[in-house]
Amino acid sequence: MGILVLSAYVEMEHAMELLSSGQRTGYLLKSRVTNVEEFIETVERISRGGSVVDPGLVQELVAARRVDDPLDELTPREREVLALMAEGRSNAGIARRLWVTGGTVEKHVHSILAKLRLPETDDDHRRVLAVVTFLEAR
Repeated sequence: MGILVLSAYVEMEHAMELLSSGQRTGYLLKSRVTNVEEFIETVERISRGGSVVDPGLVQELVAARRVDDPLDELTPREREVLALMAEGRSNAGIARRLWVTGGTVEKHVHSILAKLRLPETDDDHRRVLAVVTFLEAR
């Protein structure tokens, strides 16, 4: 069964949940449904297994990706350190790999954690949270 959502505005969370299911889905803004033939063509496309995404939603997704990428604030070197952290390397291992001192790696890690806004708490391991953020952004 296909699903076509007609919405008055872009609801990102619901749209992403719907579209992540894969095929036979569509999300359109009601204001875009102005031509009956195009609407029927959209319904037929969904019934054949296709997907339809409103251009407004695509625009929102692209803008959200640009705005919300937490890694944008990191320098190229910090990204390199974070990638090595994601490989499971220790600070000493990162230092050897990049030919820098352990203190330099510590400074990079501290900067990464600050830029990713990962505060110190007793409940969380910030280094792991940084790696999760890195992997989700990829």
